[in-house]
Amino acid sequence: MALTLLKRLAGAALILLGVAAVTFLLLYGLPADPAAMIAGRSATAASIAAVRHQLGLDLPLPEQFWRYLAGLAHGDLGRSYIQRTAVGTLIAARLPATLVLMVCGIGVEVALGLTLGVLAAVRRDRALDRAVMTLSFVGVSAPQFIVALLLLYVFAAQLGWLPMSGYGTPAHAVLPALTLGLLGAGWYARMVRSAMVDVLDRDYVRTARAKGLSAGRVVLRHALPNALLPIVAMIGIDVGQFMGGVVVVEAVYGWPGIGQLAFQAIQQVDVPIIMGVTLVSALAVVLGNLLADLAAPLLDPRIRAR
Repeated sequence: MALTLLKRLAGAALILLGVAAVTFLLLYGLPADPAAMIAGRSATAASIAAVRHQLGLDLPLPEQFWRYLAGLAHGDLGRSYIQRTAVGTLIAARLPATLVLMVCGIGVEVALGLTLGVLAAVRRDRALDRAVMTLSFVGVSAPQFIVALLLLYVFAAQLGWLPMSGYGTPAHAVLPALTLGLLGAGWYARMVRSAMVDVLDRDYVRTARAKGLSAGRVVLRHALPNALLPIVAMIGIDVGQFMGGVVVVEAVYGWPGIGQLAFQAIQQVDVPIIMGVTLVSALAVVLGNLLADLAAPLLDPRIRAR
């Protein structure tokens, strides 16, 4: 177990190194010039060159990347070009809001997806199954901003039950989490239904039914635990996606997370912040998948025996 964990950690380090290298090359291959953005529209060529020298952007690209990696080795994500603040400090200030949204969003989508997926599998090829699959298709296809605006219009503007935007109270998290949960629940419902349909046809499930166990006990005790492995893997992926990929939801609801920080940095060509958010998101994906792999043997002892 310890050897496997060490191998996974080494692989994670290589993945993060690759992400850093690819992101660095892509960002510095853009036609936009961070020095020109910082200097302003009326800046002269001399002032732009001075800014470029101050930021170290006139150094050869390999040397710039080596300096960046040396900083990462010491836990330094660099300094923002625009805000002149350590990127780690900026991300740390936004991280609590993103974590709250991530936990609430994943909680909503897993709860809805599991419930609808199990109902569809138990009632497969019936009206309920077709309705759930139709709703799940609509959910995964709907644009985030459309769902967000509709929820805002109904529950905030018309009914006044929830605040329009902001952060700080549980009420502020309801609509953003519901937006993410409704969109993600479709994937979970389809995955759970597929896994449950396969499990419900297994011999041990038929044996449990033959012993006279109730339908609910068969589904919840014998079938559902064996259908959860794909769901655990999906949660691991969603952790990274929610860490940096909910820019639209954060923008609509005024949620001060790192996704909104990355969006602002892209508009300003603030490369250190873009690099920092990308690495944090990649780290979240790696850790999420690692935790999913560690949790899998707890759900299926056969994995632990391999």
